[in-house]
Amino acid sequence: MKLSIEVSRDDAKPEQGPARVGWFLTEEKGAVLFDAPERVASRGANRAHAKSAARCPAVVQMESRYFMVRCPYDLHLGFGRDKDGKAVLINRAGTSSAIRGNKIAQVVTLVSEAEWRYADRPTIQLALPYCFIADEPIYLTQLAAFAHYRTDPLPGTIFGGRFPLHIWPRPLMWAFEWHQTEKYLVLRLGEPLFYVQLETHDPARAVKLVEAARTAELMGYMNELAAVTNCVNQTFSRFEAAERLRPAKLLSERIRD
Repeated sequence: MKLSIEVSRDDAKPEQGPARVGWFLTEEKGAVLFDAPERVASRGANRAHAKSAARCPAVVQMESRYFMVRCPYDLHLGFGRDKDGKAVLINRAGTSSAIRGNKIAQVVTLVSEAEWRYADRPTIQLALPYCFIADEPIYLTQLAAFAHYRTDPLPGTIFGGRFPLHIWPRPLMWAFEWHQTEKYLVLRLGEPLFYVQLETHDPARAVKLVEAARTAELMGYMNELAAVTNCVNQTFSRFEAAERLRPAKLLSERIRD
């Protein structure tokens, strides 16, 4: 006696099976610097014992819902003020810097002092080309790489953020609030920079992350959303307008040769 079971997914009902989320880089220039996001996992952990924390279903479930983005640069920065009292970033690596001094400003930006949340905590931003998209309601939360141990803790905290990536695809940035300005900010190539958590309506659903193709529909839609933050104070107020402009399908998996 033979028994076979066939399971198929109805593409007309995208909320069946794993939720598909696409990631892509907004531009190809320098793409070799930016590794694909990775699912967070306790690599090298002891799984020999049945009661090991690495085999705990709660731990495995939690880790499976976070994806890690690695740092693409080596940076060794200090904070200071020039002779006129203006806030400035200082390249503490000097001639040993992996990034040319005249290129650092293209990678990291010191936010205008008037826009800091606290007068004594400078804010810097690391520009990144990572973007995520989905064809069903999914929220993305960006947060610190809390499971990564650093021997030299960061001298501040990163800005978290949460938004609906299915209607508001935008390049992520790493924003940092510098609490201890007397200490240097050291970022290392390849170390975890931040995590993203992906939420669906059903918290039990798995998430499958794929590389998305930069189709004409996707890039055209992003162009319609571009620079909105520079023109309005509350971008979330434009979500309904964005939904009206959104094509029915934005996520197509990129097939590499």
